Amino acid sequence: MKLRTDLLEHLTMDDIAEVALSNNPRYKPEPLFSKTGTGSLSPTSTEDSAREVAHNTELIRKVEARQAQAGKPDAEPNGR
Repeated sequence: MKLRTDLLEHLTMDDIAEVALSNNPRYKPEPLFSKTGTGSLSPTSTEDSAREVAHNTELIRKVEARQAQAGKPDAEPNGR
């Protein structure tokens, strides 16, 4: 997937928080997290990967709609 930097200015803090919260169930802190500040993400299942692709596609559509409302032309037609 190509990084759509033209959409970044239309991304909101709510969008970012939603993505961060969707990854929380996968996060597994180390037993000494409070001392080390480290942890890891558990691997994704096939269903998780498909859900993430669907969520990202929906997020791109939402942000593209915001971009269109702002009156800016789509810098990359058809997402390419």
